Amino acid sequence: MPPADLSLGEQLRAIIDQLPEGGVSLGSLLDVFGDEGLLLLTALMVLVFLVPVSIPGVSTVFGAAILMVGISRLTGRPLWLPRRLRERELPGQKVRAALTAGLKWVARFERISRPHRLRQLAEQRGWLVVGNLAFITAALLLMAPLSFLPFSNTLPGVALLLYSIGFIQRDGGAILVGHLVQLASVTYFGVVFAGGGAALGALLN
Repeated sequence: MPPADLSLGEQLRAIIDQLPEGGVSLGSLLDVFGDEGLLLLTALMVLVFLVPVSIPGVSTVFGAAILMVGISRLTGRPLWLPRRLRERELPGQKVRAALTAGLKWVARFERISRPHRLRQLAEQRGWLVVGNLAFITAALLLMAPLSFLPFSNTLPGVALLLYSIGFIQRDGGAILVGHLVQLASVTYFGVVFAGGGAALGALLN
């Protein structure tokens, strides 16, 4: 893990720079972050979903891992991942390029993040349960095979990045904005599916 006194963006860049040119597995990333760095790992993995790049297998591996991080946080148990998921290798050069491109999102949110603002949203048990459930919902939306829809990855990805930053820095403001983005995401998917269902019904009738 990079030194904790570095900013979130600097920590992520240091980790990205250390990624091998060959294959990158989720297990190797977990070895770097450990259980204490799961939110930092989430912030790293989310970056891939915020840039217009296609890397075979990455949405399945990273999306499932983010979901399991959310479940781990909600249940208070250590992170568990299937062996097949931990050992699946992704192309290191492409992953590094996508992660580097995604750092601009971290820089944007770091400029407006304020540690310990509205900290009850990041610390009180009831609010933590709400936050972790929203985290899991965003991860499920991120994994949905809906890449043909505009913003299908961007909205839940932005929400997850805000949640990660908010929980890491105890910034309830970032978590609150994450909830708003997540609400927009759920509304967007709901409208799309409702419209699609209505169109299909009209077509069949």
